Amino acid sequence: MKYIKCIIIIGVFILIFFFINHLLMPKYSETLREGSLTREYYKEDKNHEVIFLGDCEVYANFSPMVLYEKAGITSYVRGNSQQLINQSYYILKETLKYEIPKVVVFNVNSMRYGEDEKNEAYNRLLIDNMKWSKEKIDLINSSMTEGETFLSYVFPILRYHSRFSKLTSEDFKYFLKPKQNSFNGFLITKKIKPYTSLPPKKVLANYNFSDYSYEYLNKITELCQKNNIELILIKAPSLYPYWYNEYDNQIRQYALENNLDYYNLFEEKDVIGIDYQLDTYDGGLHLNLSGATKLSEYFAKILKDNYNLTDYRTDKKISSIYNEKLKEYNKLIKE
Repeated sequence: MKYIKCIIIIGVFILIFFFINHLLMPKYSETLREGSLTREYYKEDKNHEVIFLGDCEVYANFSPMVLYEKAGITSYVRGNSQQLINQSYYILKETLKYEIPKVVVFNVNSMRYGEDEKNEAYNRLLIDNMKWSKEKIDLINSSMTEGETFLSYVFPILRYHSRFSKLTSEDFKYFLKPKQNSFNGFLITKKIKPYTSLPPKKVLANYNFSDYSYEYLNKITELCQKNNIELILIKAPSLYPYWYNEYDNQIRQYALENNLDYYNLFEEKDVIGIDYQLDTYDGGLHLNLSGATKLSEYFAKILKDNYNLTDYRTDKKISSIYNEKLKEYNKLIKE
């Protein structure tokens, strides 16, 4: 009898622990929407021929709904805020456990950042809702900042215990069912904040990408080659942070040496029709909905014309899924 009581007490304690642990974790539903992006991928049917990889320059700028509507392309954006290149590598490795796309589109902005750019706040947005796997363990170990512990990722209560006094209605409202924020990894932002001015362009002491950045770019390239995936390098058309000519030349050289396609979409901004008075929500750093629509329409044509992708608009099963998404997408746009 004592043995049974012991088991019940331990079971109740474990339930309470996990309840509190989950309650204290940020819900990433109404605030910090970016934190929901990792979680939402797992709920999707894994039928994507194109995977976008990178930081906020992908999840804010490329709409898979537009790619499907214009060219029948099935795609997903696996990007997060300040997603560093080592993190993109492990996210790609995890993605390949679920599906093998025909094309991976990697935004090269993170090449500018070295190993010393690790940041706990951004780590949490990416990692908190990632499913446990070897890739998650490796990602944590390669991303932790000084002072962080692996155990705090296993038991987030060790990190978020101070949120007891900061709980809001969001923590209870979305305790059981988090809010769906993205459409295949794309976050809609309709706000308009025109470009006015930017900080002066600094002269850098060294424009060369670090060995660390090249190490992980090589890993991404090799992983795609191993799985017969076409890797495309892109630079999104952001005004800031500055993408120096010296940066661009290094990527062009890397693409040439590795037989990869590279598109600097900033150079195509006039052809795309981007108006930085209307098509950005933060003064030129990221595109808003109208800008992302223009860019996605342009890139859909590149993908359709140059890569062997399927037009799924004629596929009964997949078109029914995407048509339902498009209804919700268009409804949200009109609100």
